[in-house]
Amino acid sequence: MSDKKILTTPIKAEDLADINIGDIIYLNGYIVTCRDVAHRRLINEKRPLPVDVKDGAILHAGPIIRTLGDDKYEMVSVGPTTSMRMEKFEKEFIRQTGVKLIVGKGGMGSGTMEGCRDYKALHCVFPAGCAVLAAECVEEIEDAQWMDLGMPETLWVCRVKEFGPLIVSIDTHGRNIFEENKVEFNKKKDAAIEEICKHVDFIK
Repeated sequence: MSDKKILTTPIKAEDLADINIGDIIYLNGYIVTCRDVAHRRLINEKRPLPVDVKDGAILHAGPIIRTLGDDKYEMVSVGPTTSMRMEKFEKEFIRQTGVKLIVGKGGMGSGTMEGCRDYKALHCVFPAGCAVLAAECVEEIEDAQWMDLGMPETLWVCRVKEFGPLIVSIDTHGRNIFEENKVEFNKKKDAAIEEICKHVDFIK
């Protein structure tokens, strides 16, 4: 039996209760690509998303899509984009949409930490450089909305199977692995610099 931790949409708050930063999880069900412009339309322009992501998952990504005709599409590559670009929107995005899982690249800040804590959601990191692997987890693209935004910003509704690995960076307690690691790394940095200086004091 697989020991993978797999979430399936729709995701309930209790599904996330025992998941902590640093855990590795996978997703079954649906994930919607959703990045800068979609966030701005919802928050700044007050335009409701044309896709319901309540208890669902979004992916900060601008994919490469192959058009097959008859409104059919194939995922070619879907590498995560830098999540921090969405930081100023994400807490309010979580509140308004009820999304439970946010996937992207790199860390996010205090607003997202508060949003994940207050509304019981996760932010996860998909390993960078694995865009083709991510695409292979997409079984089918079932819908596409806001196509006027162009391929990278379109909301692509993807049915996925064991989409991952996803590394939990912010959990429902508001803990942030990137911020906690910074503290530990800075402690080690000071000691490392002190040791290095002992051996290179001849350099002027």
